[in-house]
Amino acid sequence: MRRTWGQIALLTLSLIGAAIAIYLTFVHYQQVALVCSSQGFVDCARVLSSTYSNVPGTTLPITIPGLGWILVSALLAIVIWRAPERRNLLIVQCVWMGLGLLAVFYLVYVELVRLHTLCAWCTGFHVVILAMLLLSVFQLQNGTSEEEEDREETPIPTSLSRQ
Repeated sequence: MRRTWGQIALLTLSLIGAAIAIYLTFVHYQQVALVCSSQGFVDCARVLSSTYSNVPGTTLPITIPGLGWILVSALLAIVIWRAPERRNLLIVQCVWMGLGLLAVFYLVYVELVRLHTLCAWCTGFHVVILAMLLLSVFQLQNGTSEEEEDREETPIPTSLSRQ
């Protein structure tokens, strides 16, 4: 159980992130009002209606690649949860989470420097990505020692009795 709690937490965070991305995608396509502040520094409508809310050169909302990223993160968590040898997969997971955080840095820059406002839903998604990165780094650091402990606890089959 010790080696799975982190992957279960990452899967849970992925589901939260997916819910946020699906909601924002729904809002984009259905043109419904956001459940968020629309005045002051936190103005979701302003952020989500800006030119930065679409993938550059398309009309595709940025939430679609975000949803894809979070679904790959969920898949990684499931695979690592079930994998007997996890070290290389944990490295891949950390790199994937790091790439997600790079996108977050860009999007936060856009919100703060270009638009001078924040989107609460976007910030929630960004916090999920940061938490996932921190958790995956923690899992990578502790993964080797846990695997060694698991091996020590697992009895090694003995060969036929010596005669």
